[in-house]
Amino acid sequence: MKVLVTGASGMVGRNLVSYLEEHGMSTVPTDLSGWDLSGNLLDKDFVFKTLAEADFDAVIHLAAITEIKKTIEDPRMCFEVNCVGTLNVLELARRKEVKRIICASSANVFGAPKTNPVSEDSPFDPRVPYDYSKVICENLAMSFHRTKGLPVSITRSWLLFGEFDQPSSATIRFIRACLKNEPLTLFNEGRDTTSPSHAVNYAKLAMSILTSEKAVGQAFNFGGERAVSVRELAETVRRLTGSSSELTLAPPRSELEKEPQISYPTTDKMKSLLGYSHELTLEEGLSRTIEWVRSGA
Repeated sequence: MKVLVTGASGMVGRNLVSYLEEHGMSTVPTDLSGWDLSGNLLDKDFVFKTLAEADFDAVIHLAAITEIKKTIEDPRMCFEVNCVGTLNVLELARRKEVKRIICASSANVFGAPKTNPVSEDSPFDPRVPYDYSKVICENLAMSFHRTKGLPVSITRSWLLFGEFDQPSSATIRFIRACLKNEPLTLFNEGRDTTSPSHAVNYAKLAMSILTSEKAVGQAFNFGGERAVSVRELAETVRRLTGSSSELTLAPPRSELEKEPQISYPTTDKMKSLLGYSHELTLEEGLSRTIEWVRSGA
């Protein structure tokens, strides 16, 4: 199978491309720059001429604006890139008659869930433009599945981390601070809770979806093996690095953050339907990422 990967320059994209190629699949990576096939998914000539001429029979669509602050400041750009870009990719996939297309959504579609763990059937409760854009993307994807027969699958990920992550991500900030034995400030006492997982685990899920007919027309919640608070994440990084960094438990930065954000998924569906199991534990994934940062990344 030959897979077109959009958003291939991001942390998830780079880990995904490497994983697929290591496991016998060919990839066609694309992003705004940095690859043989580089361009803007809003550019119809790039999508329907340049990409259409490429040889691939599956698509993993990761490309999106994901920075929450940017999407609030410029909602038009958010909806153009995330939604119109997705629409173009879906139409490209239809014309190419691909065997499978995976559209990457987000746990953000569920907002601040009232009950945990979050299942695939939990109600959507988007809050900011990014969240709403992902709800739209899911509906676009399913409309192509139901009306055009496009073999669509959707993934909704909680916190992903790994090599090539952004310096501003919590995981990288914790690792760099610990390697320098600098204090770790945890706002709201680090009570926010999520379900972190290394991007390699997501890549394994993507490959499972690409190779299973049971995945067509389905959405899958994806997270790590367990729920982890921000404080526990920081403590784990500190332990794995052998750091003497002190944890500073700070108050919330605003009234909105006073109530901790607690969100983690049930991953029973991907396990039962696809036979999925995580490749890396939280500690193994963090250790890999620590070595990457330590090597001078």
